[in-house]
Amino acid sequence: MSTHLSPAQLEQLCLDIGHWCQELGFQQMGISGIELGEHPEYLKRWLAQGYHGEMDYLERHAELRAEPAQLHPGTLRVISVRMNYLAPEVETIKVLSQPERAYISRYALGRDYHKLIRKRLTELAKRIEAAIGPFGYRAFVDSAPVMERALANQAGLGWVGKNTMVMNRQAGSWFFLGELYTDLPLPLNTEQQKEHCGRCTSCLDLCPTKAFIAPYWLDARKCISYLTIEYKGSIPLELRPLIGNRIFGCDDCQLVCPWNRFARFSPEADFTPRHALDRATLLELFAWDEDTFLRLTEGSPIRRSGYECWQRNLAVALGNAPSNPAIIAAIEQRLPSATPLVAEHLQWALSRQRTQQATL
Repeated sequence: MSTHLSPAQLEQLCLDIGHWCQELGFQQMGISGIELGEHPEYLKRWLAQGYHGEMDYLERHAELRAEPAQLHPGTLRVISVRMNYLAPEVETIKVLSQPERAYISRYALGRDYHKLIRKRLTELAKRIEAAIGPFGYRAFVDSAPVMERALANQAGLGWVGKNTMVMNRQAGSWFFLGELYTDLPLPLNTEQQKEHCGRCTSCLDLCPTKAFIAPYWLDARKCISYLTIEYKGSIPLELRPLIGNRIFGCDDCQLVCPWNRFARFSPEADFTPRHALDRATLLELFAWDEDTFLRLTEGSPIRRSGYECWQRNLAVALGNAPSNPAIIAAIEQRLPSATPLVAEHLQWALSRQRTQQATL
């Protein structure tokens, strides 16, 4: 630990870190301690209810989530940062209103944010090291047992809203989070954003699958993001019609949030949509074979779903699309080679398409 720094030097270092964060493309940074308040107990109760579904990794290493110093020994402070990701001119609600088009969560349209933000955090650490000498640190970006929303809240980056996301009065919620665990005894952030959801319940009321049990309580098993990204099984029949044309993730609880009127577009070129994914039709994406999927999703968050679940999700969306002979033909052509999981969803989609066709 860099014990040679005086309080005045640590204060100056904080100011320098803020400037370096801006230069590295972060829109905000804050510094918190390692006490997480009531957040670990909330997570424990949430897990006990089974609301995490099959995301077993959330149960593993629970003590490391609650105790940052156990995850990275020597940690005294956490530097939390946020980076906007919404690309300019990307349509959102318009795509949802055109059921023949594919809706992909806005965060996943560009390159994978994990490597980009981790690289910037590592660069931040190198700048600190150049200024003060060696110190202990470790960078995290949504890839380890870290309670990043709790830390962001403690660091003053926003409050945890009723939709369980970090909300910021000046930026809404269209941003990524990252953390730098460090052994530096930096001054703590003293300005925390209070909760400003008020009486608003738009995110709860307008969730397509009614996945919110109550304010701040999300049942992931009904969440479209969970169903289309994390879940690898058969999507429940009663939820399929509610998914609409969302094939990877869901942004509805952000789209309806009044605070996102203040969201800022991202200047990061890496977050610009790749391969015209923000304008693609369901049939265009359904035509991808596995090699095409792997090639066009290289370096993309979409890889997380895997090709089989990508096809499963497209099958559901095709079943929700207006009747179209081209859709029926595409499904019939794919069925013989589909895996059992995909075939089940294709049969469901085909039945929906034929039923619509019969009523025309």
